[in-house]
Amino acid sequence: MSARMLLDETALELNMSLAAGATGIDRPICHSRIQKSGLALAGHFHGIVPTRIQILGQTEQSFLAKLDPAARNQALMGFFGLGLSCVVVTGELVPSTQEIITCADLTGTPLLHSSERSSVTITSLHALLDERLAPRKRLHGVLIDVFGVGLLLIGPSEVGKSECALDLVMRGHRLVADDVVECDYRPPGMVFGAPAKLLRHHLEVRGLGILNIKDLFGVTAIRERKRIDVVVRLVEEASPEASQDRLGLEERFHSILSVSIPELVVPVRPGRDMATILEVAARNELLKNAGHHAARELFGAIESRIASQAAAIADKRVLVEGAHPRTPAGPPIPRDEPVASSEHPSMMPTQRTGSSAFSATRSRTPVVRAQESQFGMKAVRIPRIDESQAPPPVTTSPRGGPKDRRR
Repeated sequence: MSARMLLDETALELNMSLAAGATGIDRPICHSRIQKSGLALAGHFHGIVPTRIQILGQTEQSFLAKLDPAARNQALMGFFGLGLSCVVVTGELVPSTQEIITCADLTGTPLLHSSERSSVTITSLHALLDERLAPRKRLHGVLIDVFGVGLLLIGPSEVGKSECALDLVMRGHRLVADDVVECDYRPPGMVFGAPAKLLRHHLEVRGLGILNIKDLFGVTAIRERKRIDVVVRLVEEASPEASQDRLGLEERFHSILSVSIPELVVPVRPGRDMATILEVAARNELLKNAGHHAARELFGAIESRIASQAAAIADKRVLVEGAHPRTPAGPPIPRDEPVASSEHPSMMPTQRTGSSAFSATRSRTPVVRAQESQFGMKAVRIPRIDESQAPPPVTTSPRGGPKDRRR
C-alpha cells in the first residue's frame, strides 16, 4: 500500500488530493493503524511508527499556529525528518499549512489533503487498510452461504464439493467461491473468504463444465464475500478419517491464518443426501451460537439420571444396614436365625428328624428382631407360638356376640 494507491482507490470516497511530496508518493504503508501526531510536534517522537499514516487535524494545526516561526519550523522539520510514509492534513487549510507543505517537499514526504473531519478520515482509512493489508491465504475448496452461515467445503478432488454446492444453490442458498477461495484475516479473530477475480460467479461441475451461477440463477444466488464459520471436510467412507465421534461431543478445529474454526468431518457415499446434511449442519451451528448444544445437553441429562439412581441405591443400602447394626461385643446378629441357650431348654434344638423335628424346633425357637428404643437399636427375642397349642379363633355371631367354634 502507498500514497499513490490511496489516491487511486475509488472506494475511499474522501476526495483526497496530493498537496506536496510527490517524490515519495510510492513509500510503503505497512500498518493498518493510524497515528495522530500531536506529541511529535511538541518534540516527543517516542512511539511514532514511520510506516503508519500520520494525521494532522485541526488541533495540531492550531497548535502550530500559536508557535513562533522559528519554533514552528523546527517542530515541522523534526517531524517530517522521520521518513514518514504518508501524512494526511484534514479539515480546512490554515496559514500555517503553507509551512507544512514546504517541509513535506524538502523531505520528500507525501502530503495528502482531505476536506473531511479527522474522525471521518480515520474511520475510512482504517476500513480500507484493514482490507488491503490483512494477511491472506488461498485455499482449495468451495465457500457457500447456507442460512447465513459460511460453510467452507474442503476435501480431495472428485469427492463431490461442487455437486454439493450446486444442490445447495438449487435450494436457494448463495455461492461465494468455487475451487479457489481467497481468505483474509479481520480482527478480532475472523476469517473472510472471497472468490478469485477471474473465477467469480463460476462453478465447475464434472460432466457439465463451467457454469455461470449468476446468469443461471440470478444475483440472489451469489455473494461476493462471506465470513467462514464452519469448515466441512468431505471424506470417502472408506477413508480412515471417516471414523469419527458419532455423538458430537468431540469438537475439532481447523486453523486458517492462526484462527481456529470449527470443523466437521462428513463421510460421503452414494445415495446420501449431502445437501440436507449440510443444511442441518448450518442450522446446528446457529443453535450452538445461541447457546444450545444438543449432544452436551443429552449427555448431561444421562449423567444426571445415572447420578440420581446411584444416590437412590446408596440410600436404600444405608437403610438396610442401619436396621441391623453390628454390636461392638461380637459378630452381627442374624435376622431370622434362632438363638439357643442352655438356660432355657425350650430354646434348645431337638434331635428329631424329618419335617416334624423342623416344625417343632421352629415353633419353640424365638426369633431375633431389631427393635428401636430411645437408646438406639437393640435386638430382642420374639418367641413363636406353636399352632397346635394356639387357642381357637373367635368369630362373631349374627347377633353381634362372640361364638366359639368348638361348640
